[in-house]
Amino acid sequence: MTRVLGIDFGTRRVGAAVSDPRRKIATPLEVYERRDAVQDVRHYRKLVEEHDIDLIVIGLPLHTSGQMSDSAKKARAWGEWLARETTIKVVYHDERYSTVDAEERLLAAGVKRQGRKERRDMLAAQILLQDFLDAGCPETIEPPTAPLTDEQENES
Repeated sequence: MTRVLGIDFGTRRVGAAVSDPRRKIATPLEVYERRDAVQDVRHYRKLVEEHDIDLIVIGLPLHTSGQMSDSAKKARAWGEWLARETTIKVVYHDERYSTVDAEERLLAAGVKRQGRKERRDMLAAQILLQDFLDAGCPETIEPPTAPLTDEQENES
């Protein structure tokens, strides 16, 4: 059985988590310091092969309104690059607040500042991936719905 790789994208560091073969449990995997395109693709191809990955889910840090942020656009562009380079299907999942949640969990566990920095991105990837698995591994993010206008609300 194959696994899912969860990615918490960052312009300098990328957190990763991996699912179990049954796609029920997400486990933190690593924090990768980005280098250049050649080294990065070599790293992710190796990761995909070593962990028998057939799906990659990349977190999109959407605005609270559900609209795409600049960071989400960068994550999507990087995901398209990763899909081309690894030939693995990439899907996207809303990851609003996963990094904040990871930081809070590390603080609650008493992890010191340097330790939090080293672990935060892979824990955020685990949180994102677990949410994706718990949602049944949806293939797409539902487009954000526009708020109802006053007229629409009155018609209801």
